[in-house]
Amino acid sequence: MALDDEAERKPLAPRLRRLGPGLITGAADDDPSGIATYSQAGAQFGLNMLWTVVLTYPLMVAVQSISARIGRVTGHGLSTNLGKILPRWLVTALVGLLFFANTINIGADLAAMGAAGRLVTGANQHLLTIAFALVTVLLQVFVPYHRYVSLLKWLTLALFAYVAVVFSVKIDWGQVAIHTIFPRLPDQGWIVVVVAVFGTTISPYLFFWQSSEEVEEEEAKGAAPLIAAPEAAAEELDRIRWDTFIGMGVSNLIAFFIILTTAVTLNTHGITDIQTSEQAALALRPIAGQMAFLLFALGVVGTGLLGVPVLAGSVGYAIGELRGWTCGLERKPREAPAFYAVIVGAVVLGLVVDYSGLDPIKALFWSAVVNGVTAVPIMAAMMLVASRRQEMGPFVATRAQVVFGWLATLVMAVAAVGMFLTL
Repeated sequence: MALDDEAERKPLAPRLRRLGPGLITGAADDDPSGIATYSQAGAQFGLNMLWTVVLTYPLMVAVQSISARIGRVTGHGLSTNLGKILPRWLVTALVGLLFFANTINIGADLAAMGAAGRLVTGANQHLLTIAFALVTVLLQVFVPYHRYVSLLKWLTLALFAYVAVVFSVKIDWGQVAIHTIFPRLPDQGWIVVVVAVFGTTISPYLFFWQSSEEVEEEEAKGAAPLIAAPEAAAEELDRIRWDTFIGMGVSNLIAFFIILTTAVTLNTHGITDIQTSEQAALALRPIAGQMAFLLFALGVVGTGLLGVPVLAGSVGYAIGELRGWTCGLERKPREAPAFYAVIVGAVVLGLVVDYSGLDPIKALFWSAVVNGVTAVPIMAAMMLVASRRQEMGPFVATRAQVVFGWLATLVMAVAAVGMFLTL
């Protein structure tokens, strides 16, 4: 108990300096396809969708802190730990669905980055898309994790472009507060957008990424898993708690501002059908001005440079751990060839999706369906792992994590059912 009290008394500055997996995971959640979803929510329903990202915040914190806790306590990523609860064939199927959904998402994000880059520079969209794909792959393969993670932290600053956009337009904050607490929803149509927001915000790839990054952090520092080094638990679990609270806070705050921006600009001017982040940026130009347009478009590129590596890296960890391969962004390509092959393959297949002529909106819709279905059994298995002393020892999930973790699982199950009912 004394250790917990000592951790609670630590000043804020050292905690902020140690932000890492949680901050990057939260920021990566606002990738270009997520921006498109939030833009559609704001454009179609105005201020009446702001409540969704307020509701998902405690649920995200619970689920992501549990995934991080599992990785740091056991010293293994999520795939390894899921294999202790679920049959191997089921874990293989879930990881396969994750690969499918992430590949589509990568393709959509790269296309959005290329389109946004074209809007700003006038350069060829396809060449920009390929260039962005190449940059993300080279960074992941050839830059060691301890340096790469610093770059990812800096890229999170791109999200604050959407905060700047909000303050470039006039807003009635009293109405914002009223509609956030008491939304006025139409009789039909809103459930589809709510499901899309939930599916975008609470996604399986984020679970795998944060859990594996805790293992990476542990190995990079030469530390042992908490199950083997319990004396480090108070400090490490305190770090995870702060990292996740702040990381998910940043994620949901930016989502809130994106919905707010499109609500007070596009929705109030009768523009209610936004399919892509590119369309949102273009629609903002005549309404909110050139600066808002530039910030929105450049934000798409910055968040894509952060989101695509997380999407590709999460499937690398998921498949690699399942297959028993050597994994880790700290390792050189020759030390983990299969792991890096999966990452490169996911990005290349994403480019194929981009050039296939497949409707990106339909592709993202089906990706959301897959994510919504896949998330439920993964989250349920995570809750079981986090509650088992065989794997977690004395560091099982806290009561609050258990309550909100199972609540998040229930919400995602309801969302998955709602998704099928609206097909």
